[in-house]
Amino acid sequence: MTTVIDRTRTPEPEGSGPVSAAARARKKATPGGGLYQPRAPIYPKLVRGTWRNIKWALLILTLGIYYVTPWIRWDRPGGLPDQAVLVDFTGRRFYFFFIQLWPQEVYFLTGLLVMAALALFLVTALFGRLWCGYTCPQTVWTDLYIYVERAFEGDRNARMKLDAQPWSFNKAWRKIGKHAVWLGIAFGTGGAWIFYFHDAPTLIRTFWVGKAEMTAYVSCAVLTGTTYVFAGWMREQVCTYMCPWPRIQGAMLDFNSLQVTYRKDRGEPRGAPKKGQDWTGRGDCIDCNACVVACPMGIDIRDGSQLECINCGLCIDACDEIMIRIDRPKGLIAYDTDYAVAARMQGEKAVYKPVRSRTIYYGVALAIVSGVMIWGFAQRKVIDLHVLRDRNPTFVRLHDGAIRDGYTLKISNRGFETRTFDVHVSGVPHAQLKTPGEAATQGDLFVTVEPNETRAVRVFVTGRADDENEDNLPAIFTLTSGDLTVQAKSTFLSGAANHDPRD
Repeated sequence: MTTVIDRTRTPEPEGSGPVSAAARARKKATPGGGLYQPRAPIYPKLVRGTWRNIKWALLILTLGIYYVTPWIRWDRPGGLPDQAVLVDFTGRRFYFFFIQLWPQEVYFLTGLLVMAALALFLVTALFGRLWCGYTCPQTVWTDLYIYVERAFEGDRNARMKLDAQPWSFNKAWRKIGKHAVWLGIAFGTGGAWIFYFHDAPTLIRTFWVGKAEMTAYVSCAVLTGTTYVFAGWMREQVCTYMCPWPRIQGAMLDFNSLQVTYRKDRGEPRGAPKKGQDWTGRGDCIDCNACVVACPMGIDIRDGSQLECINCGLCIDACDEIMIRIDRPKGLIAYDTDYAVAARMQGEKAVYKPVRSRTIYYGVALAIVSGVMIWGFAQRKVIDLHVLRDRNPTFVRLHDGAIRDGYTLKISNRGFETRTFDVHVSGVPHAQLKTPGEAATQGDLFVTVEPNETRAVRVFVTGRADDENEDNLPAIFTLTSGDLTVQAKSTFLSGAANHDPRD
C-alpha cells in the first residue's frame, strides 16, 4: 500500500508570537520591493522537561570541554610542550595527549574528518538532526546567549513587552547589561580558541601586556566578533541561510528517520478544549501554540518536517506540559517517523526500521574508514628515513678507480626520547660510508637524533662496480635503533657503462 503524507501547511494563527511576527513582516513586504525580508524577532519561551534538561547538560559539557581543554597539562620529555592539546605552528606539530602528528601526517586529520562526516550522515539517517539541536556550536552558544537574555529581560512576554516600550533607564540598563555579558562571553570564546595554538599559561601573560603574536590578537578579535553577531543577533538565520547542512540533510533523511514529529494521527482534528467535553471524535491538539512559542527557530512543528527545524525537542517538552494540564497522554509531539504516523493513520502497526539500505551504506563506510585509520595508526613509524641523492655531481671517480656518490639522509625521530641510529648501506659492492671530514669506514655510521626532531646527515658512499655494465646499483640504507628498523632505497650511479677500461 502506498501512503501519501499530507504536508500542506496550515494557515498561521493570528496573535502575538513568532508566527504572527513573521506574518506581519510578510504583510509589510510590498511587491517589487526586493528579495530581502527583514528578520522577524523570535522570542522563544523557556520550557522545562526532559529534552530541555538534556540540552542544559550538553551545553555545560561542551562548553566545559572547550574552555578547559587548553589548560590540561601532559608531561612530555625532551623539553617538548606540556599542553595536552596543542596545534603548534611554530614547531610544526599537532599534539593530542599521547599522540603527536607531523605535517606529513595530515592524512590522519583528513581521515578523522571523513569519519566525522560519515558518523554525521549515519546519525542523521537514524535520528535526524541531533547534531544541530544539541551539540552544534551555533546552537550551544545561542542557547547560552538566550539564557543571558532571559536573566536581564525576563521570559518571552517580558522581552516582547520590553522591546515594545520606548527607551527608558530600565530598558537601557537591561539592554546594555545583556550586550556587555554577550561581549564578555564572545571574548572568552575567542580567547579560549587562541589557547589551542599557543601555550596557554604563557599566552595569557603576554596577551594583556601586548607582547603576544599579532595572529593571537587578530584571531581573538575575529572569533569575538563572529560569536557576538552569530549567537546574539543572527541566531536562527545562521542555521537557515548560512549553514549548508539543512539542505544536505534532505539526502540523508527518509520516511524511517526519527525526527521531532507532530503525531497528526492523534492530534487532528484540533480545536480549543471545553470543560467536561468528550474527547471522542476529536484530536488531542488544543491549538494552544505552546510548541510554536517554545521553538527557537520560530516554526510550527505541526506543519510537518521543515528545513528550519533543528530537532532540539523543546516543542516536545512544551506540548507534554500542556497534555499533563488537560489530563491527556504525553507524546503528542515526539521523536517519531513519518512512516509510523502514516501507518497509524491507515490503521496499521507502526514499526521502526533502523536497519535499511542507507544506514547500512553509511555504517559500512564508517567501519571501513575507521578500520583503515586504526590500522594506519598502529603501523605508524616512530622513526622515518628519507634519502636524497646528489644530482650535481651525480658521482665522482676517485684516483684509485673507486666511485663515490653523495647522499643526504633525513632521519626523523618521532618519539619522546633521544635515539642513536645505526646506519648501514647494502647493494653496493665493497661499500664504505663516511661523513664529510671523517675517514671512510667499512662498518656502519652512528647518528644521534634528539626527540621529536629531524636531522639531515650528509654521507658519502664509496664502492666499485664489479661489472662495467653495472651502471645503476641499488643502494639500500637501513636505519636501526634498538628493536626499530626502517629502510629506504636509492640508486648508486657508477658510470660503468660509459667507462673505458683503458683509462
